[in-house]
Order: sequence, then structure tokens, then C-alpha cells
Amino acid sequence: MTKAAPVALPELEAFLKPYAHLFEREPTRRSVERYLTGLFTDLGHKTCDTIAQTVAGTSTQRLHHMLADAEWDSGPLDELRVRRQAAESPEAGILILDDTGQVKQGRCSVGVARQYSGTLGKVGNCQVIVTAEYMADALDSSTPLHWPVAARLYLPESWANDAERRRKAHVPEDLSFRKKPQIALDLVKRARDWGVGFRYVVADAGYGDSTGFVAGLEELPVLYVCGVESTFGVRKPEEVQAAEAAPPPKYKGNGRPPLPRPAPLYKAKEIAETLEDKAWQTVTWREGTKGSLSKQFAAVRMHWGKGNPALDGPKVSSMATGPEGWLLLERPLPGEDGDCKWYYSNLPADTSLERLVALAHARWVIEQFYREAKGECGFDNYQGRSWHGLHRHLALSMLSYTFLMQQRAGDSRQPEGGFSPPQASS
Repeated sequence: MTKAAPVALPELEAFLKPYAHLFEREPTRRSVERYLTGLFTDLGHKTCDTIAQTVAGTSTQRLHHMLADAEWDSGPLDELRVRRQAAESPEAGILILDDTGQVKQGRCSVGVARQYSGTLGKVGNCQVIVTAEYMADALDSSTPLHWPVAARLYLPESWANDAERRRKAHVPEDLSFRKKPQIALDLVKRARDWGVGFRYVVADAGYGDSTGFVAGLEELPVLYVCGVESTFGVRKPEEVQAAEAAPPPKYKGNGRPPLPRPAPLYKAKEIAETLEDKAWQTVTWREGTKGSLSKQFAAVRMHWGKGNPALDGPKVSSMATGPEGWLLLERPLPGEDGDCKWYYSNLPADTSLERLVALAHARWVIEQFYREAKGECGFDNYQGRSWHGLHRHLALSMLSYTFLMQQRAGDSRQPEGGFSPPQASS
């Protein structure tokens, strides 16, 4: 097998200079460059072993030491990369949240468990990575600017509560169990702290169906369009107003005075079923690979809600009503097959239906990132077991993705072409 050259590519060497101070020792900087060079090869599976066999000037031990034991932190690397990208990206962009499953065997790799993975489409033995992606607000483009912000492992409760497994995988002691929507909120706050210029957050029903998540976005505050399930609870504005104006139930002198009863709660699907055909409009939001992407949509002003007074009786304290927003409903075009979908958004009342639809369907770019990062940058190829090793690998994979993205952008402006990633050949 012919190995990639032991000398760093000039383009890569220049790209890595701003990050050099994050790695105190020269051997670590050298291993980082060799690792990224290995991620650029056409290896089918990019691990320390396969990279060492394909890239000259390194070894499995050196690469593994760089990921597991060397003195550096993935957090500052992510932050510096993001700040540099944000400085060159349009303001008022879109932050997209999602998660991806990474299939793993055994039970020793950090966070691995039998759990649902959207990547698998079923329950399987895997790790789940929650990710945030920046996208420029160019919703009608088939090639919008987008790049990864951060990735964080979801640690299942079975791991979070197992002290011995945590110790062996070097899980930070102060890390407690957090649900995926809570991790996603952390990533939104991190993106804001790192200077990412976003105005909107977009997420699927795995996040939007959590009223704690949408309430957290509203507290920040940030505008959002999130997928929800058919059972997502909403209240009608006129009934919310009536409930707020009604006097509280009569106090009978026993215990705490009763709280005002909230308005009735409806499921998103129930609202869709009450709409007349004239409420639905055909909207085309983008040109796809197979032609225009179109479906029928309707949008109704609603409050998100939690707890149904008709079913929960006196348990009013467990109920909640959010501010007024949009319930966006989607169904296939007449005569076509497909699933109905539901979304909730806090965008202003004067927002057009076309704008709501375009934002709701912006998630495709993070799916593209997953495909490309896994196929070209080994995003899901980490074979170690530790928390820090995994997050270092993810940080370097996202760094390599950023490099390739910049090179492609440069190539498109150069008639003679430009850098092409090194290819391993036998």
C-alpha cells in the first residue's frame, strides 16, 4: 500500500496555524495534522489503526495518545473554529438541532446502549450525538452555506447512574443525566456565547414535542420552528383569553386557594381535522434533486399547552400555557401518498405561510452534514471508549469538514482547480 506523504499538505498546514497554540507540545500538533490527513483519505473506516497504516510519519500509539491522553481540550478547539467561521458568515442565520446514531458493539464505549436512533430508524446498540449546525438564511438555495457548531454525546441514564462505568470511560464527575432537549438547549446557549449569528432555531419533533424545550427557547429568547407530534397540546387563543378573564373557582376554606382553570387542551391532529379544505394551501419551498418540493399546508394561531383540565381535574398546578404562536400543519398533495406532519413556532402573527414552511423544512442541511461528515471525515468512526477521546475525535472531524468546505469554496473560484484530498492507493 502506498502511504500518504509524511510532509503536511501546504494548504492544511496553513489552515492549522491559528489552532497551533491549543496544542502545547509539537508531537501533539504533528499527530493532529497526521490524523486530519488520514480523515481526508478514501479509507472506508478511519480509525487510529487504519490511518497509521495509510499515512506516513505516525503510528497507532501516537494517534491514540493524541486522542486519549495528550494535554488539550476539545472545547477551546470547537470554540475557536466556530468563532472564525461565524466571523465570515451572515448574521441572522438559522441554528439547526438534531441527533445522529453511531452503531457500536459491546457495552464499554462511553454512552453506548440499546436506544432509539433516527439513523437506524429503530432501537439498536449505539451512541447518540446531539448536534448543532449553522445555516445561512438562504432557504430557497440548494447549496446554502452551512457548517457544524458543536456535537455532544447523549449519556443515557443507565450510564449516568453507573459510577463504575463512568470511571472507566472518564466521564466528568460533574456531568449529570440530561435529556436530549436539555443538551440541545445547552448547544443553543453555547452557539450564542461563541458569537454564532443566528436568529432562528429549527428542530424536529424529538425536541419540539418537549414543552420544556420550547419554553427554554422562549426564555432565551429566540425564534423557532419545531416539529411536534400529532399529540402535541395546544389551546385556542379565544379560549385562553376567556379562561384568563374568568374568576377563579370559589375558595371553600380548605388548603391553598384554587388556581384559575386553564382553557381546554387540544391535540395538534384534532385541530388539523377540523379545518376546511379552503384553509389549506399548496406551497413549494425549494427545488430538490427530483424537482419542486411541494405539499399542502395550513397555519393556525394557537398557544402551546400542557395539561388538560377536562381530564386532569384539580391538578391545575401541573398545567402550563405558552404564549401565542403558530401551529403549522402539513399534508400530502391531493392524490399523493405521504405522512401528515405538525410544527409549532413562535414567529410573529404577520409571518407568511411560505416563510413558516421554508423554515420548517430547513433541517435537510444537517442531514447533509451527517452524510458528508461520516462519509468523508470519519465522524462516526471513533473506536475508543472514553468521553474525552470521543469528543476530541468529533472536534477534529468537524475541523476537517470545515477545511474541506473552505477548499471546495476556493476551488469553485479557481478555473484551474485546487486542492484535492490525498487518496490512499494500493
